[in-house]
Amino acid sequence: MFDMMKMMGQIKDVQAKVKKAQEELVHITADGEAGAGMVKATVNGKRQVIKIDIDNSLMNDNDKEMIQDLTVAAINKAMEEVDILAKDAMKKATDGVLPNIPGMDLGGMFNA
Repeated sequence: MFDMMKMMGQIKDVQAKVKKAQEELVHITADGEAGAGMVKATVNGKRQVIKIDIDNSLMNDNDKEMIQDLTVAAINKAMEEVDILAKDAMKKATDGVLPNIPGMDLGGMFNA
């Protein structure tokens, strides 16, 4: 027999776990680099850039455009990596709580 009150309790548990996991995303970080490591970017699970490191050898006016391109590339690589880590963390946080229904994508719940 279907127990609506139990189901509502489980939904509240899922919501609480998702919220807690989303709050923890700030502690998940990923790095990306470009130009053979000459430009490095670090982002967190909330998709915030938290650090940029540019090799001193790039610091001259003639390389401004290249530095900009490498910075964008490093940030994009870090964002891709942190997306994977954040989704994995959210999956672990809700493991066993959310139903595994074939064809039902609950990935939208994991956006911070």
